[in-house]
Amino acid sequence: MSIDTQAGPDQQTTAPKRRRSSAMRPRVQLVPRATPPSPRALLISYALSLLSAVLIAVLVNLTVISQFQHLTAQRSLYASLRLSLAAGSAPIGQTDVNGQLVVPGTPIALLQIPAIGVDEVVIEGTTSTQTRRAVGHSRDSPLPGQPGVSVLMGRQAAYGGVFGDLDRLRSGDVITVTTGQGISQYRVIGPRTGTEELPDLGVGQGRLMLISASGLPFMPDGTVRVDATLISKAFPRPAPVFSSGALTPQEKPMAGDDSHAVALSWLLELLVLIAVGAVVAWQRWDRRAAWIVFLPLVLVTSLACADRICDLLPNLV
Repeated sequence: MSIDTQAGPDQQTTAPKRRRSSAMRPRVQLVPRATPPSPRALLISYALSLLSAVLIAVLVNLTVISQFQHLTAQRSLYASLRLSLAAGSAPIGQTDVNGQLVVPGTPIALLQIPAIGVDEVVIEGTTSTQTRRAVGHSRDSPLPGQPGVSVLMGRQAAYGGVFGDLDRLRSGDVITVTTGQGISQYRVIGPRTGTEELPDLGVGQGRLMLISASGLPFMPDGTVRVDATLISKAFPRPAPVFSSGALTPQEKPMAGDDSHAVALSWLLELLVLIAVGAVVAWQRWDRRAAWIVFLPLVLVTSLACADRICDLLPNLV
């Protein structure tokens, strides 16, 4: 008789489970919850972000966009000047053919300086708004080719930087100016600082004074003037309507133009509203949708603000 040594199901004993060592257990480290920034810190952060956006837009506008704006303006002004010269309606004095003061921004001449590669339309007026588009003619001076000292102002770096190489002109270089009265030629005397004075002109003599900023680009330390003597026959000058005392401060060298300050304030307020809307959308919308909607608005408004800020900068930079 055999004895069954296999234990039944009820008689089988379960082997004790091995306990995991505490050293083998993963350790969970509690990370303290970050303290949310205070409203004041958020306000400062948003303000600095907006300021950075505007400053970057100003830099891009001055160094890149302004060059294209100037080129586009010159093409339009050149076409307008050609038409007025052909029709005989180009201004030859402080008033137009109707006896009204020449509107600032009206094209009046074509300036050519082969020595420094200048081929530029000249417009009436020297405010920062005018010199963005072209070389500006000081309204209180005679037109080029007429007796007296004709004053032209141009920018050194931004908006074409037409007069950026003005200090490279040397004695004997020839300047040609075409106006509604004909073609005039000047011979350069040389550059000078604002403290040097030239002798007075005689009867019937003419001189051209070119003015721009001196120093590093976008970092002016003063003005540079280049004088040139009229070597062709002088054209008659119509009787002046106003003298130098009638010019506004915005038309003087290195002056800014604050006539668009109100528009700038409205644009800045609009930029703040867009920024507030972007923050709300960031918290409530999908973040990709918030980027798509508000990033173009911020960029366009920042560039518009930069365009108005550039009016406040000196008219020769």
